[in-house]
Order: sequence, then structure tokens, then C-alpha cells
Amino acid sequence: MFLYEKKLQYPVKIKNPNAKFAKIIISQLGGPDGELAAAMRYLHQRYTVPYGQIVGILTDVAVEELAHLEMVAAILYQLTKGLSPEEIRAAGMDQYFVDHTAGLYPASAAGVPCDMKYIGVKGDLLADLNEDLAAEQKARVTYDNILRLVDDPDVQDPIRYLRARELVHYQRFGDALRIAQDKLDEKNFYAFNPSFDKICPNGGCNH
Repeated sequence: MFLYEKKLQYPVKIKNPNAKFAKIIISQLGGPDGELAAAMRYLHQRYTVPYGQIVGILTDVAVEELAHLEMVAAILYQLTKGLSPEEIRAAGMDQYFVDHTAGLYPASAAGVPCDMKYIGVKGDLLADLNEDLAAEQKARVTYDNILRLVDDPDVQDPIRYLRARELVHYQRFGDALRIAQDKLDEKNFYAFNPSFDKICPNGGCNH
């Protein structure tokens, strides 16, 4: 059960709407390395994890990603609030506006709707954790790119916070990977796979 606290994890207080900024930041709502994909990835990966500590890490990070999704949505809402159709058109958001007006629809900066193919779930502990480590770095790079293009301090502030949390998540998944390696057979990290013996009946694939 999740407990919802009715406030943002970090404040978002943007004074100047700007559809150009919204057009790029939306990628962290529904893009391939965005917060929605991250939350869904970790919430679904945790079910096949055999170790409680790692389940806890995945669940903690997933719930925080939902909080980040809410922050990104607040940023987008404040950046588009009160804009006229002319301002939307001038910013290049007219195609989005036709389909969604100023509603928040999870898509990438390129306009591609969020897709479940962004959500890597392999059911193999090491594969999934390495996927997660890469995902957090890709999200960090996306925030880096946003900061390169956005010059409003009111927007930069929460974006910097979100970027910093990606680094923390990367560290936590690094901890999870070390836990997994400690618990798995030190001579063969893949030996826990129930189908392994069928593939390599002699206990290894060096023959």
C-alpha cells in the first residue's frame, strides 16, 4: 500500500509560462528515459526478485519516481498555464495542442507517446539491475540536456533536484547489484537461473 502525501517532493514555483521549455521537458513525463517508464519498470521488476533487500530498493525508487512524475507534471502545467493558442503555435506545440489542448499527455520531446517497450523487465536479477543502472544514467543525461536548453532559474531549480535524485538512484541500484553478487554463487553469477542446468548440464559453459 502506498501512502500519498499531498505535497510535491520538491517545490515547483514557475512565474513565467514558456511553451518552448514545456515542449522539451515533456520527455521526462513520457519519453523513453522519463519518470513514467522508470516507475513502471521498477514496480514490475520487483516481483521476480528473490531477495527482500533488493525488492525494497526497487519499491523505494519506484515510488519516488511516481513523485518525480508528479513534479514533472507540475512543471509542465505551470509552463503552459494561461498560454494563448498563438503562443502555443509560436513555440511549436501546435500539433500537441490539437490533440491534447494543454492537457498533460505522456510523450517524448519528439512527440512519440509513452510506450511499454521503454519498460525493461527481463525476470533475471542481473539483467534487470544493469538495465536499471543504465536507465538512471540515461535519465540523468536527459536532465543535463534540459539544463543546457533552459535558462529560467525557476525551471532549472526543480530540474537540478530531479537530476540529483537520478544519481542517488544509480547509487542505490549499485548497492542492489553488489547485494545480488554477494548472494549469488561467487563462481558463477548466473547459476541461480532455474533453466541454467538445462543449458549447461556440467555446471558451466566453459566446455
